Order: sequence, then structure tokens, then C-alpha cells
Amino acid sequence: MSRLSPAPFGDYQNDIYRSALAGVLAEFPLSYSELETRAQEAMSPSLRSYVAGGAGDESTQRGNATAFEEWGLYPRMFVGAHERDLTVQLFDMTWPAPVFMAPIGVIGLCAQDGHGDVAAASASAETGIPLIGSTLMSDRMETVAPALDGTPGLFQLYTPNDRELAQSLVTRAEQAGYRGIVVTLDTWVTGWRPRDLATGNFPQVRGHCLANYFSDPVFRARLAKPPEQDPESAILLWTQISGNPLTWDDLPWLRSLTRLPLIVKGISHPDDARRARDGGVDGIYCSNHGGRQANGGLPALYTLPDVVDVAEGLPVLFDSGVRSGADVAKALALGATAVGVGRPYAYGMALGGAKGVVHVIKSILAELDLIMAVDGYRAVADLTRDSLRRVRP
Repeated sequence: MSRLSPAPFGDYQNDIYRSALAGVLAEFPLSYSELETRAQEAMSPSLRSYVAGGAGDESTQRGNATAFEEWGLYPRMFVGAHERDLTVQLFDMTWPAPVFMAPIGVIGLCAQDGHGDVAAASASAETGIPLIGSTLMSDRMETVAPALDGTPGLFQLYTPNDRELAQSLVTRAEQAGYRGIVVTLDTWVTGWRPRDLATGNFPQVRGHCLANYFSDPVFRARLAKPPEQDPESAILLWTQISGNPLTWDDLPWLRSLTRLPLIVKGISHPDDARRARDGGVDGIYCSNHGGRQANGGLPALYTLPDVVDVAEGLPVLFDSGVRSGADVAKALALGATAVGVGRPYAYGMALGGAKGVVHVIKSILAELDLIMAVDGYRAVADLTRDSLRRVRP
């Protein structure tokens, strides 16, 4: 597939205007609110509750998104930002922009054909924007990886309490060509999610998104019969091994699993960031799981600067509440090395599969690029804390 050139991503708006001259308007929404509304209408009630819902009364989820409104970018004039360089260097890779597709465990179900993981990888290939694939895939990681077509992909690990299985999953990811391992720390148990409870919806308990487990030789060896013959026993085994409340004593073991870059996800406190850095990780991922796991916590954007301050040069990935290119710019200015997009591309998937995801990613990149052009920031490195002013206490 063809890839976007590193810049100018803002040219996507010219493509939209040119199509309009021929009487063809944009197929997918161009504002997040409309994207959310239309996508939720296209989803089943159970899938809608899972994708849109958060923990508790969802105040933390809402706070993640509204926290961006508390900051404003200074515009700088006479800069001549005719050309912008959005590239970033991460883990010995050059990314065309400081944006990635965050791991979503039910992205497979968001596609109408049930193969959203492959579609997400195809969208990653077309845009050049890296994808972090979830452990909870509808298709095996080995099936998803080729669709990346050379675009860097990382593998997100929900660490099982079976160490041999954990090693098997990581080794498979390495052999499939993934370029890094992202260990999620805050989801060894599911948070209190009223929307999902009300619909009785837990996709994995229904056997969904478990392709990586059901295809794993270590997992299959733990079963009397293959999952194809006895799915109920396979699901039961998954419920017994899927949660691992990791401690700092486990970090050396995690580090030993792979020579690939190791990124730990869910870090929000500076002390945790410091210990992770000292423990030999290659990157820190500041996130509160989009407010899906614990209500009543700090919006992730509030914690980002403190994490960056103690990272001492380690890459800091960030997600939670990102809805637009403007949000990406502000997170970068607060120190994020790269910013993850989650729900927006899930909604794009629901509306149009890979094509819908490509539209969402291109739209976010175009807005980011055009903001940098108008406000006079020629490179990602120009977006610093001095670029921001707090507009709301």
C-alpha cells in the first residue's frame, strides 16, 4: 500500500476540497462529536457500551478529554512554517509523526466483518502510523502482522500469571515481526464498569478476542481438548490465568522476556516512572486506560509532566482522552514523545473498517500539521511547555 509522505499531512484537507468540487463530500465525519454519534448508532448495544463506556460514573473518562481544554497554545508569527517536520525517532525507528494507534482489545469486533485487527494493521500500513496490537485479538498476531506491510507494529501484553505462556506470547510477537513489547500494568482485574454490567457484556467470557490464547501452543497444552472442540474449558482457563497483579519484583523477569524495546503502560506517578526507568525499561507509557479501569483518578494529562520530568530522556508515550490533532499538539508540548489515539479510530472502524480508520488518522494528522503551520511550529521539538499557557485553573 502507498504511504503518506512525512509532511505535509495538512494536504488531506485539499483532497477533501477537491473531491467536493466534483460533487463528492467526505464519506466520514470530520468532527469527533459526529464521528462518535454515527459510530455508536452503527454498533450493537453491547459493543457500544464496551467501547464508549468507562469506570464508575465516568468522571475520570470525561476528565481525560476535558483536561486538554485547560491549556492553550501560543501562536508564533514570522516563523515561516511553510514546511513542517513531524518525524520522531523512537526505539531505533523513524516514525513519520508522533502519533500511534493505541491498543484496543475489541477492535476486531468493531469491524463489520469481525476482522478489525487486520483492518487496523492495514490502516497502519496505508498511513505509516504505527499500531500497538492488543493481546486480545480476533485474529492471531501472526495473521495481523503481515498486514502492517513494513510499518512498525508493537505488541501489547496483558501478562498472564503463567510465566511460560507469557514467554510464548512474547516470543511469538518477536517472530511475527513486532518491534516492541508494551506491558499493560493496570488491567490485571477489570474495573467497575456499569455500562458493561448493565448489558452483561464481557466479550472474552463469551469467547471473543481470544485468538492469541487459543492458538498458543503453551495455552493449548494446558487443555484436555483443543479450544475448537471445547471452547467452554478454554474460556474457563483464560479466566484463571489472564490476571497477574505484577509487583516491582517481577520487573527483572519482564525485562528478561525480550531483547525488543520494553515499554510499561499505565505509569502515572513520578515515583513509578523513576523505578521503571531504573529497572531497565526502554519506554514509559503514561495512561490511565482512558478512564476505563478506575474512576475518581487524575486525568492522565495532569500526570504527564511529572512522568516526563523523571524519565530522564526515556521516550514517554501517552494516551487517554485524545480526540483531535489539537490534543496531540498539547500532549507533545507537555513532554510526550508520541501520542496514542484510541476511541476515535475505533469509531472509524465501526463506520468504515480500514477506510474509516485511515480517514480518522489522516484527519488528526492534518489538524496537527495545520495547527503547527498556523501557530508557527516547524518541528515537533518546537512544541515545548513554553508553548502553552494555562487558560483554566
